[in-house]
Amino acid sequence: MARAGLTADRLVAAAAELADEAGFDNVTLSALARRFGVKDASLYSHIRNLQDLRTRLALLAGGEMIDEIAAAVAGRAGKDALAAFAGAYRAYALAHPGRYAATQIPLDQALVADSPALRRTAEITYGMLRAYGLDEPDLTDAVRLLRSTFHGYCALEAGGGFGAPRDVQRSWERAIEALHVALKNWPREEAAHD
Repeated sequence: MARAGLTADRLVAAAAELADEAGFDNVTLSALARRFGVKDASLYSHIRNLQDLRTRLALLAGGEMIDEIAAAVAGRAGKDALAAFAGAYRAYALAHPGRYAATQIPLDQALVADSPALRRTAEITYGMLRAYGLDEPDLTDAVRLLRSTFHGYCALEAGGGFGAPRDVQRSWERAIEALHVALKNWPREEAAHD
């Protein structure tokens, strides 16, 4: 049987589609091989193992997501940039649930340092927060606040976890307003000096 024109990029793209259709946890080498009508062993010429595939998927999804966020925040600052960033984050998470789940897996820090998409994510996120006058260690704390808020909200929304009759979009907008106030009034911590 022909190898169906397999390449690492085609496999990762197919894994991304599979993740969105069936869930990130259902991305397996067997499921991917079935998509291409080949045996599992045919994949090993292009990817090392399942972890390699999932890491590549995480990098692909992270790159897609930051591209959308970057386009949304371009030319904006302060609350406008925060709202655009948050909106693009949420839109991606809800439109691509499997790919988004891939962005949440832990990655080897050496790989993170070598990834242009992940470096760009840090640059855009930290750049947006510097407009609030934040420096380290407050920048890291603020990034963690935003990420946990956005992720938690998106996970609850995607899972149908908001049962109250209040409009979910309006609650999102209020959450962004609250984050803006928190960032403007951030309790500064002095960087440790040697």
